[in-house]
Amino acid sequence: MRGARVHNLRGLDVDIPLDRLVAIAGVSGSGKSSLAMGVVYAEGSRRYVEALSTYTRRRMAQAPRADVDEVVHVPAALALRQRPGVPSVRSTFGTSTELLNVLRLMYSRLASHLCPNGHRVPPSLLVAAEEPYPCPECGADVDPPGAEALAFNSEGACPACEGTGIVREVDDDALVPDTSKTLDEGAVKPWNMFGWKVQPDIAREFGVRTDVPWRDLEDWEKDIVLDGPEEKKAITVRSKKGAHDLDFTFRNARLTVTEELRRAHDERRLARVSRFLVERTCPACEGTRLSPAAREPEIDGKDLAAASAMTLDALLDWAPRIIEPLPSEMHPMARGLVDQFLQMAERLVHLGLGYLSLDRAGSTLSTGERQRAQLARAVRNRTTGVLYVLDEPSIGMHPSNIEGLVELIGDLLADGNSVLVVDHDVQLLREAEEILEIGPGAGGDGGTVIAQGSVEEIIADAASRLGPFLDGREEIVVRERAAEQDVFVHGAIRLESAPLHTVRELDVRIPRGRLTAVTGVSGSGKTTLVLETLVPALRARGDGRELPGHVHSLAADGVEHVHRIDATPIGVNVRSTVATYSGVLDPLRREFARTPAAQERGLTMGAFSYNTGSLRCPRCEGTGRVELDVQFLPDVDIDCPDCEGSRYAPEASDIRRGDVTLPGLLSATVAEAIELVGDVRAVRRTLETLVDLGLGYLTLGEDTPALSGGEAQRLKLAGQMGRTQRDAVFVFDEPSVGLHPLDVRTLVHVLDRLVGSGATVLVIEHDLDLIANADWVIDMGPGGGAAGGRLVARGTPEQIAADVDSLTGTHLRRHLGG
Repeated sequence: MRGARVHNLRGLDVDIPLDRLVAIAGVSGSGKSSLAMGVVYAEGSRRYVEALSTYTRRRMAQAPRADVDEVVHVPAALALRQRPGVPSVRSTFGTSTELLNVLRLMYSRLASHLCPNGHRVPPSLLVAAEEPYPCPECGADVDPPGAEALAFNSEGACPACEGTGIVREVDDDALVPDTSKTLDEGAVKPWNMFGWKVQPDIAREFGVRTDVPWRDLEDWEKDIVLDGPEEKKAITVRSKKGAHDLDFTFRNARLTVTEELRRAHDERRLARVSRFLVERTCPACEGTRLSPAAREPEIDGKDLAAASAMTLDALLDWAPRIIEPLPSEMHPMARGLVDQFLQMAERLVHLGLGYLSLDRAGSTLSTGERQRAQLARAVRNRTTGVLYVLDEPSIGMHPSNIEGLVELIGDLLADGNSVLVVDHDVQLLREAEEILEIGPGAGGDGGTVIAQGSVEEIIADAASRLGPFLDGREEIVVRERAAEQDVFVHGAIRLESAPLHTVRELDVRIPRGRLTAVTGVSGSGKTTLVLETLVPALRARGDGRELPGHVHSLAADGVEHVHRIDATPIGVNVRSTVATYSGVLDPLRREFARTPAAQERGLTMGAFSYNTGSLRCPRCEGTGRVELDVQFLPDVDIDCPDCEGSRYAPEASDIRRGDVTLPGLLSATVAEAIELVGDVRAVRRTLETLVDLGLGYLTLGEDTPALSGGEAQRLKLAGQMGRTQRDAVFVFDEPSVGLHPLDVRTLVHVLDRLVGSGATVLVIEHDLDLIANADWVIDMGPGGGAAGGRLVARGTPEQIAADVDSLTGTHLRRHLGG
């Protein structure tokens, strides 16, 4: 590769060896993903697609040409991205891994079916021919279903929920949120929201009292309002032009909502109507998504729904045992299907996903779980000569699962492929045959190769920032932790809960004013404990509501606020920037509007908005980007040629505050902006906080949706820093995602500052450096799914490391040098 200039890469020249595991490392923002995804993958996939016919290319998403002088000998490339998209409501673990396809085929070919008269017909080889055959009991023709007839996304869908497993019903409590109001005062919320304000007048024609508070109405009156008939009534409507006698059809409150739901064809309208709906498990299929006919075939006494509800571990044990009871002539077919199923499932189990069931909704899977499902599917294809670009494959993985990941990568290499991985996990990086380290810093301080070679060569290279972590020279504990006897000196939050999902009955204490790490393998119950039990309980208590049904008791005196900080992207489009999200753009616009040049032109603060102001670039409308339609080639997304990506019209550059313009400020980094506008007090305070959070390299105009998970989490924290937090609990879901060991240190110091301000901080974590810096560790497990859900160990990091029953402790002990 010669002359790569994508994002912050500075004319990079580099040779990347093929047919081996090559890791790209570096601090956040150094340019790792720009190199791996923006150049290597972009060119590898683009060139493969360009080899196809024009007709085919028109129907495919294509990567734009990378800004690079030359890339040669790049194989066809496949990428597994850091954050796979959140699946739709129709996706399950079974569909995303394609295991359900094989299971459905097994149920189509190997099951006992029902004849039209309801007799259970034994399995038969005739089923494979997909032809009707006679029921041995009554002689009626049995027409076995094909695999598609068993699919909940096709013919086998439950008619009530259309294969989603859930139904939306009107929530009567939401229809009348304030029972002290009368109908005339707007007690029925949807009537007001959706423009049906004449409905109380029609209700009066039914005899309903509309001047009496809702709570005082008779039951029959409420029934009319909620579920009355669609009858026409003559009412008098008064307007500025006088009174008019008109006929109106009554639309009861429930019908108002269901009609609006039917019309909701965009997200905004759907969000408005959703507040009046509740989602419930479909009563017809009991959440299985399948029609009654699709649940008729049985293997070993189990229907397809029951088999889909089994975990992968249980299915691996069950599937081989279904062959022997079948007629001998069916054994070859059965063995072929079972072997295919086992081969696909074993890879997922090896990656630590054996606790998942096939019917698990795809939207409930964690990023790490979705990533591993992607990985297993890629390996199953048994390609050769392909370049696999893996962006943070270790995300969400417990240290015990990394070994399975390394073996999976080994299988890719053994098949004659090349693997390029962007990662920070030291355990994985030590397995690389070559490491390419980008840096030395982030943003403008990165974009160059500072070290390249084997693990040993990186360790020996004085320029490497990674080397000291590879050989254990760096200190691991970098904050002053509470002494064992002082951990609970500020009190505790105590939670007692009943079983939920696979988590058993719990009684757990969390120290107040400390940093607590909740650990355990995937599926061990961390999310259920923290995000589905503790957080909802604390919020319910704070709002004066009843505790969630499975929570027995909660003692948390003094806790008033709960902040959940996750790694979801900030904003949905390029109009959200670091400047707008952090809140510095508004005071900056105000300052520029006060300048003599702005006042001379009559420009107000509003004129300086790149979204709606008069100074925004008219061509790109303030986005800084334009998309070019290049016919048969992929659309090209480029910096706006009129504003050169600044988002503002040329006139904005005529307004200066000192030596700087507002468009110029947006192109500056946070650290640079402090020097330029540090005299604006509110701006300086925010920018200094961002620097303290390790985000000084971000530019003010940077699009927030493009930030990494770790960057997004720290930016969300900016508004909470610097204030007393004794009444607050902060919950972080894997805050170390996408962070170099040096960035993890910065994160530890950020969390330490929160603890120093009195906050109680909880992190759900796999990163051993972060776990080692916690005051208290709660380890869940010992396994995932049914094999987990218990409190395995509680204590300081050293106590966890010494616990022989803790899998996390085993790895922590090695990490601490024990």
